[in-house]
Formats: sequence, C-alpha cells, structure tokens
Amino acid sequence: MDTNPNESLQPHTRGIKSFIHSALAGVITGVARLATGVQVSWVGCRPDAAQRIYIANHTSHVDFALVWASLPPELRANTRPIAAADYWEKGPLRRFIVHNLIHGVLIDRNRETRTEDPIDKIVSALDGGYSLIAFPEGTRNTTDELLIPFKSGIYYVARRRPDVEVVPVWIENVNRVMPKGAFIPIPLLCSVTFGDPLRLAPHEEKDTFISRASHALLDLAARVHRV
Repeated sequence: MDTNPNESLQPHTRGIKSFIHSALAGVITGVARLATGVQVSWVGCRPDAAQRIYIANHTSHVDFALVWASLPPELRANTRPIAAADYWEKGPLRRFIVHNLIHGVLIDRNRETRTEDPIDKIVSALDGGYSLIAFPEGTRNTTDELLIPFKSGIYYVARRRPDVEVVPVWIENVNRVMPKGAFIPIPLLCSVTFGDPLRLAPHEEKDTFISRASHALLDLAARVHRV
C-alpha cells in the first residue's frame, strides 16, 4: 500500500505542504491547458462523482496531465493516474511530481523484478475510493495506427471491481503539440472527449471485453474526426 510521507509531520506543517502541493498541481493543469488550448467534450457521460477508470489513448508523456486537467477540480482531486514506475522514479523532479502532486499509482512493468502485483495495487487504489486514469496500450503509441493492442490489465481490474465504470477518453492532437524529443510545445488545439461508460458484463471473456473497450475508443475517435 502507498505510504504518505507527510503523515509524520505536525498538522500545521502538513497543512502548509498540502497547500503548496495543491497549488503546484494547479500549475500543472494550468500549463497543460495553456500549452494545448484543450477543448473538453463530454459526449457519452457527465462529469459526476461516479467512481471511474478513464481509459485513454497514449501518444505522449503529457497525456495524463491533459486528461487530469480536463476534469473538474472536485473530480481531479479524487482521481489518480496509473503510471510507469520505471519512468516516474527517474530523477528527483519526476519523483516529486508523481508522489506529491499527481499521486500516481506506480506500476512496475518488469515482470522479473517486481515484488507487487500491479492489479492488486490498482484495485487497492479503487478500494480507497479513487477514480483512475489508465492507458490500456501500456506504452506510448509511436506507430501510424490509431491504437496499438491493449494489455490485459484493464480486464482483470474490471473483473475484480465490475461496478466501476470504464470510460473511454480520446485525446486528439497532443502528439503533434509535444512530439517525441520536443521541449517546447507547438501551439495546436487539442481535444479530450469522454465517451459512453462501459462495464464488464457477467461471464464476459477477456478477449471480448478488451476488444469492446478498444472499439469503444476507436468509435470515439471516429466521432471526434466527424465533428
């Protein structure tokens, strides 16, 4: 289970640190909006307090920030991204951001060395009452395809917590705003579109659910492109 390094601090000190961290998290969302001019559309659901796993296409390291910034503040405060430990644990700045500002659920992608089941860790975050942002492709898509094949993790999480909504989210243009290797964003409008929630059906097989979730994202992409 994740530990909170602020627990050992005095209440007054914790309050100050919490305020500073909240302010810095606000800076992240503000920069994400400013750099991308993001337009947010809720076409399949409304931004309400239902517990959800937001599943999005993945083309950039700033994808999570864009989805996070697209949520209303009251939902953002209770939503955590699922993030790769091998990327976010590199360097003090990344560690500070992921642990103190975005409170990422860090997953060790190395099957040979990890000591904790990633599904257990994700389910634990859900049991803590959080919604999550996930990228079922598992890594950034650098191909010409709209999506690369989904990993199976989203199915196993949905099987253990079938009442949690799985909401497809299509991110458009962010890979052109922040192409691989870029340090300065290119000014282009991005969009984040939230689609119709899914739930795992009783006795639904893994391949069927993963295919359904993948097609839900592709259908949402087609809908965005038609607008």
